[in-house]
Amino acid sequence: MKIRLMTLIIAILVIFAGIAAAQEVDFTPSYTKSLMSDELISFDKIIFIKRQTYHSSHFYTDFIDGCSRFGGNLCVLDLKSGKVVDLVPEMKDGIFGRFDLNFDSKRIVFDWKQGEAKGFRIYEIDIDPKTGSRLGKVRQLTSPPADEQARIKKYDNHRNGNTARMYYHQTDDMHPCYLPDGGIVFTSSRCEYGTLCDAPDHLSTAVLHRIDGDGKNMEQLTRSPVSEFAPSIMEDGRILYTRWEYVDKGQLGVKCLWAMKPDGSGSSEVYGNNITFPPTFLHGRQIPGESNKFVMLGTPHFPQSGIGTIIRIDTTKNIRTREPMTYITPYVDIRQEEGWNQYEDNGWHRHERGPLYMDPYPLSEKLFMVAFNPDKEWDHPTAYGLYLLDDRGKHQKIYSHPDYSSWQPTPLRTRKRPPVLPLIRDENLAKKNLAECIVTDIYQGMEGIERGEVKYIRVMEQIPRPWDCRQFWGGIAHTSLISKDTALAAKAMHGIVPVYKDGSAHFYVPADRNVYFQALDENFMELQRERTYVNYRPGERRSCVGCHETPNQAAGNHGVTIAMTKPAVMPGPQPGDKTGQQVMHFPSYVQPVLDKHCIKCHSGDKPKGDLNLTGEMTFIFSKSYENILDKGLIETYREASDWGGTPYSHPKTIGSHASKFITAIRKGKQHKDLNLPIEDFAKLATWVDASAVYYGSYWGRRKIEHKNHPNFRPVPTFEEALSTVCPLPVEKR
Repeated sequence: MKIRLMTLIIAILVIFAGIAAAQEVDFTPSYTKSLMSDELISFDKIIFIKRQTYHSSHFYTDFIDGCSRFGGNLCVLDLKSGKVVDLVPEMKDGIFGRFDLNFDSKRIVFDWKQGEAKGFRIYEIDIDPKTGSRLGKVRQLTSPPADEQARIKKYDNHRNGNTARMYYHQTDDMHPCYLPDGGIVFTSSRCEYGTLCDAPDHLSTAVLHRIDGDGKNMEQLTRSPVSEFAPSIMEDGRILYTRWEYVDKGQLGVKCLWAMKPDGSGSSEVYGNNITFPPTFLHGRQIPGESNKFVMLGTPHFPQSGIGTIIRIDTTKNIRTREPMTYITPYVDIRQEEGWNQYEDNGWHRHERGPLYMDPYPLSEKLFMVAFNPDKEWDHPTAYGLYLLDDRGKHQKIYSHPDYSSWQPTPLRTRKRPPVLPLIRDENLAKKNLAECIVTDIYQGMEGIERGEVKYIRVMEQIPRPWDCRQFWGGIAHTSLISKDTALAAKAMHGIVPVYKDGSAHFYVPADRNVYFQALDENFMELQRERTYVNYRPGERRSCVGCHETPNQAAGNHGVTIAMTKPAVMPGPQPGDKTGQQVMHFPSYVQPVLDKHCIKCHSGDKPKGDLNLTGEMTFIFSKSYENILDKGLIETYREASDWGGTPYSHPKTIGSHASKFITAIRKGKQHKDLNLPIEDFAKLATWVDASAVYYGSYWGRRKIEHKNHPNFRPVPTFEEALSTVCPLPVEKR
């Protein structure tokens, strides 16, 4: 096998010279016995997981549909003797997921799944760092919620088959990682959110949580609508993790690296928020001693995309480009949503076999430990072994098992404990569940917008889709549709705040919400949109430089801004609204404006412009809504079908300024006498800028066949729209 693989890879790299790939390289991967003698190998034991390979349908579904091959262990390998010891033999019949070694190398935390319909839970053991022997009993740190069986009974749809076949909608606690303050961060499905693009609700979201070292005081750190995975700790004490998101962006290329403080505050992009390929950046780790260099996996969106190619990134370069990326394994790439590409036979070809990689652990920026599959199918149960890999492509095999794959090689040695970051928050604000935001100069980074154009910031929220919106009627369970091919998530407005003439602003935002901003002109039309969100934590104070800033962008010398001399303000109402808190619900927010000003011309058998703007209900929406969208009168993002990537959008290229519908109302000759009051026009513009969603919540029956049911298309209150609990009990839905 070694000779076969070496011949294959050498052939690949000989013809690779001069071919455009991730970067120009002169790279000849091969096998060697010299890497183990590197001075960086200052340890003699490795901890790893032995487990047969997951066979998951997507990068985020290991815990959903990847777990049918039970058995394995958490192990210690002695590099001198080659001896392997199972640390928890009493748990050998379950599935071991991921683990972390504490900074003092005396404890290991790991996640483990006992069996079908059992969620992953977090456990901890003590270990002797010198001998690698386990000390004492296993401690279970997380347990199922008290109502776990009732939850499974309510949401289980595994009999539907396909991606649902192995998932009972239990809760799962996974990917534990020690924090410098003694706590543990992990990802969990306890949030009970469904994956936005999955209408049958087979798939689920997992977001970051934390517990104290003894398992107490569990806290959800974010409300991210789609999944967060693989936390690791940076040397500055922050959490590095993968965050999947799409706010008015296609779903393809937005699984990127983020960082946050251990309390969830200060979240910021590290790399890749608008990079298309590879579609997923996973299992990122900081390179030792290099504050701006990281290693990660580039993987597909599906199938099990924790497997892919190894990439080093340098965030001193432009993080909104591919420039920071150096492919350590350039003969493997991902150039589409599904599957892997490998360079062979004078070109790139789609493949589902090795060489494929997992779990890069950086010993330096040039030397890594990895899990490696030389040539077998991607989900072969025993394909992956432990290897050393250097940046010249040399591989040295460390260990493999005949009956299992081996994962996550980690040196058994102490590490310097990162600093414990101080908890900085305003307790009075925290009690009100608010955070404070300061914008220094909104014009910085906003191309083509003249100073003085921006008058307001609109505070918006993307709402996660809860499990509890599952529809239990009409055959196979499914979830509520929000729009006709625009946004996948419901949206709400918290109000507007003033922008001063120097471009500064000072205001409050709701905490623990997925908040994003829109810069507005005097007519409440969006000039530019923030196509990502921030989970502000209670009592958090943070500032931003301007629009389209990157985390390492420094503020210019603005001196004392006007906003700094003003007290923070709460988001307030737009004209015509009694409160800033509005549900983006077309039937109650937009249709009354159309009824008042439009249907006298745009109704009947021959409406003007062949545009019917009546609120007459259709199968799942209304005639006015479908006419506006079907005729292309709204320029918006299509989150479920945008495969063209997520490039930066210039001001006024999307939303109300780019909308034929709004332009016709404002400037069309046929509407010159319309004189639409600003309070009505603002509603139309706001709806367009909210990606033209139809429903303002996930609750209620949609299909016209249910029109006589009491729960048919209810008009949600603001509180109901944001709630994760249905306003009605199951029997009344």
